Amino acid sequence: MNLLHCLLRFLSALCFVALTGSGSAAEVPPKPFEPTVGQQGKDVVWVPTPLVLVEKMLDVAQVTPRDYVIDLGSGDGRNVIAAAKRGAQALGVEFNPAMVELSRRTAAKEGVADKAQFVQGDMYEADISQATVMALFLLPENLDKLVGKFLQLKPGTRIVSNQFSVTGWEPDETGRAEGDCGSWCTWLLHIVPAAVAGTWHLPQGELHLEQKFQMLTGTLTTGNTSTPISGRLHGEQINFTAGSTPYTGRVNADTMLGTDGVWRAVRVD
Repeated sequence: MNLLHCLLRFLSALCFVALTGSGSAAEVPPKPFEPTVGQQGKDVVWVPTPLVLVEKMLDVAQVTPRDYVIDLGSGDGRNVIAAAKRGAQALGVEFNPAMVELSRRTAAKEGVADKAQFVQGDMYEADISQATVMALFLLPENLDKLVGKFLQLKPGTRIVSNQFSVTGWEPDETGRAEGDCGSWCTWLLHIVPAAVAGTWHLPQGELHLEQKFQMLTGTLTTGNTSTPISGRLHGEQINFTAGSTPYTGRVNADTMLGTDGVWRAVRVD
């Protein structure tokens, strides 16, 4: 009777485990996160930049191991990881924590976890002040909100983007990638210019400059004569023409110095 009693208790215990599903064999491990094209994010939906365009963007931005590359809304991390493979330090800022973890796993798998860093956060709040290259795929309305941060970057910083630009900005260069890029083949390159808007004193007179990113307009006033000027900046390099006279030089904060040493300007306002 004791043996039968023990057997019945054992069978009862097995039934309880089966009914409650508490056995470890019944547990199914969670499926790894996989991003879906078009999935909704905080500010944009996720659409990945084709790999051939990623490489072309980094080519035109001339990314080297000396660079610090930042991608805002970095998604699955492909821009950052590709930059790290070129030896650059790179940072991705992404709001979706699952995408951040995916990016970190991919960076580790690709052997660049020491150079490709990812943080979860709001791209509008991110500190991008140390970037020498921005590699982006954002809509114009997103880029427009970031203009203030872009203009505070060091002159000469390269902003390379997939398809879209800040509203009203003329790219310094643009082109198309070759290969399998579908609808996303166009790249745009902007070189952050020095800030020169205002009034400058030259031996030749007063130079008043108005600036729209790298494009310049204004006047050079000598005595009672005002001559219209037009020109552009390429980082700290400045080129403009007053009438038929060309001026080429370099901007250093509140001073401009002509490359030929003939002219020098000092900011007065």
